[in-house]
Amino acid sequence: MSSPLYFKQIEIGPMHNYVYLIGSTETRKAAVVDAAWDIDEILRIAAQDEMKITHALVTHTHPDHVGGGFAGMEIAGATELLDKCKAKVVVHKAEAEFIKGLSSSDMIKTDNGDKVDVGGLEIQLMHTPGHTPGSQCFLVDDRVVSGDTLFIDACGRVDFPGGNPEQMYYSLTQKLMALPDDMILFPGHNYAPLKHATMGEQKRTNPYLKFSSLKQFLAAMGYS
Repeated sequence: MSSPLYFKQIEIGPMHNYVYLIGSTETRKAAVVDAAWDIDEILRIAAQDEMKITHALVTHTHPDHVGGGFAGMEIAGATELLDKCKAKVVVHKAEAEFIKGLSSSDMIKTDNGDKVDVGGLEIQLMHTPGHTPGSQCFLVDDRVVSGDTLFIDACGRVDFPGGNPEQMYYSLTQKLMALPDDMILFPGHNYAPLKHATMGEQKRTNPYLKFSSLKQFLAAMGYS
């Protein structure tokens, strides 16, 4: 019997962002993860697949993931998405204030371990601060969408405002490293030859998952 999971990875924008569509083939409802850059194209792909977007999941609120002003440019994002479809924006409570132009009724503010129902499909949220205070990953079936917390053979930067190297270390070692080896990692950017990899592979090859102490990790990140 085939799985009802609908899952699509889309590379979009000049910063090689990955946007994800995740939903149920039975109810034809889906969530979009990190809607930005080209909302019309995202909606076109969903419509082509006969999927209705009901939720906009946010891994973190940097402009290249949710839209807004960034390095002198305006990036389409969550606000434009809500102008074109009825959806709830799912954002960690630590970063909800950073999404401008939305009312509280437009948002679902989350915390670690919360679950979101998307057309009968359950998506679990895991708070992974470090890149930003409210960074979160999304777990569904055998997949984890990691935003800018964990990349293929790399991890997110911690030197932006709100970044925290100690929190990143614990997010990597206490949360992501605890995931099963056969879980498949889907990152927030196309920064590697592979579009995805298993967590088991990453535990063996990702240098940022190999530090045995916080002190070693901080030194490697330039915080000795």
